Amino acid sequence: MTGTADTSSSTSHVHGEKPSRVPGLLMGLGVGGLIDGIVIHQILQWHHMISDTDGNPVTTVEGLEANTLADGFFHVATMILMALGIIGLLAAWRQGRRAPSPLFQLGLILAGWGIFNIVEGTVDHLVLGVHHIRDDLGGPLSWDIGFLVFGVVLVAVGAALHKAGDRNT
Repeated sequence: MTGTADTSSSTSHVHGEKPSRVPGLLMGLGVGGLIDGIVIHQILQWHHMISDTDGNPVTTVEGLEANTLADGFFHVATMILMALGIIGLLAAWRQGRRAPSPLFQLGLILAGWGIFNIVEGTVDHLVLGVHHIRDDLGGPLSWDIGFLVFGVVLVAVGAALHKAGDRNT
């Protein structure tokens, strides 16, 4: 018909399944890792991935090279998480799922960042002890606990925003 617009593709996003939560969480995990790696490892230089391990002190060239290499692999992993999240989001749209509202997506990204902090802080700081938030100060536990608390706050705020956005999606 002449003069009529085809709206079939846009209605599938309005009437399709709810958006997937997985892409937002994956992007949040990646964002959390990138913020940790860029801000704490590179800009503030408080610690590196393996800065509290025997044989890899950041006070020697060899130790700093090993830590920088480990940081690089860590950044690659976080970028892969981001890419998987973006690919998952695009795949969900192509399957006819609705687009997430900004609060829906922002909440998941913040929750994913918080989950990153909780898992990374528990595993790397407390269980394995490969580094601590402030290795430059001798690794005081208070900074590691603060990192975990910040992660819990991110999850709580993210969950609240996601819930608010879920009502509008």
